[in-house]
Amino acid sequence: MPLHVSRQGEVVIVEIEGQLIVSNRQELKQRVLDEAETGARKILVDFHRTGYIDSAGLGVLVSLAKRLRELGGDIRLANLNDDLQTLFELTKLDTLFQISDSRERALETF
Repeated sequence: MPLHVSRQGEVVIVEIEGQLIVSNRQELKQRVLDEAETGARKILVDFHRTGYIDSAGLGVLVSLAKRLRELGGDIRLANLNDDLQTLFELTKLDTLFQISDSRERALETF
């Protein structure tokens, strides 16, 4: 799972390519926590290149949301495909995360 990290203003944008699964979830967690350690409080995870998220991947997203909110920040999600959107709805995680259908709309919400 290659991660692409960039910044747009105060927002750190993390693009996940491929799958977010048990074997690579720690890479995402560490990258986001590293950004938070340097002061980043606005994180946008863009899933436009992500096809699958398993329960471990969902768990790391929940963990990151909790940690960022403790620090006074937030994590937002964008570009979920139909299957991922359904997954977030079925698990009720769509109530925990602000989800946008595009990166631009997500950036506007910060």
